[in-house]
Amino acid sequence: MQANRRRDTKPEVALRSALHAAGYRYRCDYRIDLAEGRVRPDIVFTRKRVAVFVDGCFWHCCPQHGSQPSVNESYWGPKLARNVERDARNTSLLEQAGWTVLRIWEHVPLQDAIDQVTAAVNPRPAED
Repeated sequence: MQANRRRDTKPEVALRSALHAAGYRYRCDYRIDLAEGRVRPDIVFTRKRVAVFVDGCFWHCCPQHGSQPSVNESYWGPKLARNVERDARNTSLLEQAGWTVLRIWEHVPLQDAIDQVTAAVNPRPAED
């Protein structure tokens, strides 16, 4: 479990690199303190109040690709259920605080993910 990354996963880094190359600037793993708790989205556009989470299919129980482990089910079942509950709680907290929340699965094609983020951020054209 120690080797599992909380940030800088391959899908997250790919999305961040593509967004940066397109001229977007953001915060990585930025802690947002709310009255009800703290939330750490993967990518945060602070001025636009857009929080982006790049969720792994296994860890966040993707309906298409998530699989339930057959070994040590008594450990993994509750752990994965807690992850899903935490995701729902964090999304709700952010939305109540006026943030736009995007949850992007790791299997979503990169261009589709970029399109989702750019639609949410809706930036002004970059000036040279």
